[in-house]
Order: sequence, then structure tokens, then C-alpha cells
Amino acid sequence: MLIRGKAVALAVIFGLTLTITPAIAATPKPTLAQIKAAKKAEAAKKKAAEAAAKKLAAANQRLGTLTAKANAAQALYVKAKNELAIATTAANAAAEYARETQQAVSQAHRVIGKMAASAYIMGGSLTEIEPLLSANGPQDLIDQISTLDKLGIQNTMALERYKAAEIIARDAKVKADEAKIVQETATTKVAVAKKIADDARSLQQKEVDKLQDIQDKLARELASAKRVRITLEQQRALALLEESRANTAATTGGQKKVWPDLGFKGRTTIRTTEAQRATAVAFAKKQVLARKPYVWGSEGPNAFDCSGLVYAAYRSAGLGWPNWDRLNSSLYAGYTKHVSLNKLVPGDLLFYSYKGTISSIHHITIYAGNGMMWEANSKAKGLLYSNIYSIKGLMPFGGRV
Repeated sequence: MLIRGKAVALAVIFGLTLTITPAIAATPKPTLAQIKAAKKAEAAKKKAAEAAAKKLAAANQRLGTLTAKANAAQALYVKAKNELAIATTAANAAAEYARETQQAVSQAHRVIGKMAASAYIMGGSLTEIEPLLSANGPQDLIDQISTLDKLGIQNTMALERYKAAEIIARDAKVKADEAKIVQETATTKVAVAKKIADDARSLQQKEVDKLQDIQDKLARELASAKRVRITLEQQRALALLEESRANTAATTGGQKKVWPDLGFKGRTTIRTTEAQRATAVAFAKKQVLARKPYVWGSEGPNAFDCSGLVYAAYRSAGLGWPNWDRLNSSLYAGYTKHVSLNKLVPGDLLFYSYKGTISSIHHITIYAGNGMMWEANSKAKGLLYSNIYSIKGLMPFGGRV
């Protein structure tokens, strides 16, 4: 039921809609037992929602801890990979240094290798040292011997550098290999720890998501239970008022078919088009022809009271909050533009009062045209297509929505 703002207070004051039939068959209003059960259900939903909220908070806290552990494991994993890369780079650099030194030694060997071998052998072919024997004078011979000595010295120095570099490279490679093994082991262990942490965080996130869904569902159920409880309480209060005022109308004598116009005012404007009014009339006609029952406080789709039928009919025509509320009969009189009875058009509302005052309006209908109306009459008579003068106490104006 869509009672809002001032309409709530006024609806409770005036009731929803009243019939002129005083007899009450069974109890169309919610019982105290039903309201008590609704309150109990609401309390149970509230308790369950609070418990779910505590579980969700604890799960979120665990998730935070696991996330921190997973982040720490990730940092260690990255660090170990970086250290492994550094160790691998160092080993590669040492090996490259040894290779370059080896090339220097090999080059020196190629320069003096044959000359040194020929000079040592002497008994063999002299073609390799003929340049020495055919030197142009002593000085030229001395210069060539000096060159040979220098090449030998360079070869010796290169060899020594190579040996030193080889030792350094071999040592560096051993250390790099050892470091690489250590880092690979560490990386593997950290990767395992990271996977465990990530898996734990993932599982916890699923648990959090599951608990969040449960809490959301319970929150919706709590809101629904609260609406049910409030609706039952309001319907009972309004039904009691309707019952009282219907009985008052039935026992009030001197009611006229049409009350005199005392100058009551409604809205100064309307909010519907002719097409919308036609839609509302068609909706009301459909409910009457379907022989839907009359139930206090109902606005469809399976049952209606008089103002509930009016509300549902115009809601079907596109009116809604804030342009259209679920009010009671007397409130609709001030919520619509007043038109004289001789200017009624289909879709206008008709009001019935037992004292000729706005506050004593107890029934509302939808004008069908040709002096007829669609109405939710009473528990006994249900929904009817009837003459607008079939009920005493017609107010001297209609209400154009």
C-alpha cells in the first residue's frame, strides 16, 4: 500500500473507504494474532540479519589478514626473482670475461707461435727465421730480436692474465651457480607460499561474497517482513475505522439522495488526459466484470475496496507517486478538481457522505457515463455496475483526477 507523507496521517484519521452496508461477514481486517505473528517474523529476520552481519565482519577481517600475507608473499617472490636475475647476470659476466681473455691469449700465441718453435728447433727448416739471418746489419737484427722478445713478453703477460681471469671466472661461476641454486630454491619456496596465500585469500573472498549475499538477502527479507507488519497494522486500523463509520452511516437518518452544494473546493487543476480517464474506466469495468471480491484495505489485483479500485484504476493509466496516492474516500474529494454533476465525464469520481460534509464521506466510485458508475460496493455485494443515485448521500460534485 502506497500511503505517503501527509496521506498516511490523514488516511489513518479518515480510514480508507466505507461502504453503506453495516453487516460484516467474517473478518476482512487482519487479526491481532496475524499482527503478532508478523512482528515475531520481523524480529526473527532482524536477529538473523544481525548474526549474518557479525559473520560478514569477521570474514572481512580474516580476508584483510590473508590479503596482507598474500601481499608479503608476493613481495618476497619478486625479491627472490630479482636476486636470481642478479646472480645469473654476474655468472654470465664472469664467463664472458674469461672468454675474452682466452681470445687475447690465443691471438698472442698465433703471432709468435711459429717463430718461437722454429728458433727452438733450428735443425728444421730455416724458412721461418730467414728474416733474422738476412737482416740488414747488426742494428736491424737487434731490432727484430727485440721485437721477438716483446712478443714473448706480451704472450707471457696475456697468458698470466688469462690464467688469473680463468681462476676468477671459475670462482665467480661457482659462486654464481651456488647463488643461483639457492635463489631458485628460495624462489620455488616463495612461489609455493605465494600460491598458498593467494589460494587462501581467494577462498576467503568467496566466503565473504557468500556471506554478503546472505546478508543482502536477509536485509531484503527483513524489509519485506517490516512492510508486511506495518501493512497489517495499518489495514487493521483503517478497517476498524471503516467499520465504525459504515455503521454510523447506516444508522444516520435523514440522508438525501444528493446533498446541497456548500461550496467545497478541491484542486484547481487536473492531472489526467481523456485517454487516461478512459483507461481508468476500462480497468474498473474489467474488475467488475471479473466479479472480483470486495476486501477492506485491498487495491488489487485479486480484490478491492472502493478507494482501492479508484487508486488501482488510475495507477493502470500511468499515474504514480508523487502524482497519485492511495488515499481514502474523503481525501480524494480534496485531491481532485470539483465539477458539477451535470458536467460529469467518464472517469470522474463520485463521493457519498452521510452528513453532507467532506469528513463524513464514506464511499467513492468511478463514473461510467449515462448516469452509471463502477464501484467496489461492500463485502456482501462485491464490485458493481450501478446507478449513481442507488446510494444515498451523493455529494453535489464529482472529482476530476
